Amino acid sequence: MPVAPIRRRWKTVALAASAALVGLSVPALTASPAGAATTAYDDTYYADATGKTGPALKNSLHSIIRNQTKLSYSAVWDALKVTDQDPNNSNNVILLYSGISRSKSLNGGAMGDWNREHVWAKSHGNFGTSIGPGTDLHHLRPEDVRVNSIRDNKDFDNGGSSFIDSGGSLTDSNSFEPRDAVKGDVARMILYMAVRYEGTDGWPDLEPNDSVTNGSAPYHGRLSVLKQWHEQDPPSAFEERRNDVIYNSYQHNRNPFIDHPEWVEEIW
Repeated sequence: MPVAPIRRRWKTVALAASAALVGLSVPALTASPAGAATTAYDDTYYADATGKTGPALKNSLHSIIRNQTKLSYSAVWDALKVTDQDPNNSNNVILLYSGISRSKSLNGGAMGDWNREHVWAKSHGNFGTSIGPGTDLHHLRPEDVRVNSIRDNKDFDNGGSSFIDSGGSLTDSNSFEPRDAVKGDVARMILYMAVRYEGTDGWPDLEPNDSVTNGSAPYHGRLSVLKQWHEQDPPSAFEERRNDVIYNSYQHNRNPFIDHPEWVEEIW
């Protein structure tokens, strides 16, 4: 039975001898590289990925996270009510792009409802809502029906204009920029999909690129901007809890870029 993680962040530590300690030797401390993370899963779940970089790391992570329990598309409704629960109101979910807290009971397709947003647009690779990438909770989030329609299947990039209930998100003719508080979340969801779906299990080989005109091709952009967002918006407590809930209660796989943000640069 999976256990809740105990996460520790290590930062570089420097020691200086004070005048009061003249003549005393202070043992040197060796710290992990800045930004590195350790988790309770490093010696078990991520054991095969330890010490790897580049394509070898990506391949190892793919082998690890592809072992998941798959949900039906209808089951996603109830799962999102748990994974995206408002920490301040257990009756509500937080909508991804708008940041609005909305009643869990208002899920559906009408105006004022929230529905299931595919962060990796389901037309990018034409996987639709079939069990697999179309029902993967690691990139499915609650969003207002109208806002979801505005995002449509656009690639992600900086710039654009605001809109009603945007929460700070912007859009233009060919791209979408999420609000600042979830920019990193969006980046890590896209990169998770690129590692999870490598064309080895009947689904397209999903990859990030630097385009905003990907259409139905199995690509999502813009990678350079997504990497910036990942750096600017580190994993939040909400995002980490979500990763744990998906692992413990639903799919039993994890988004490695939430646990180990430094792996983004190691791969891309």
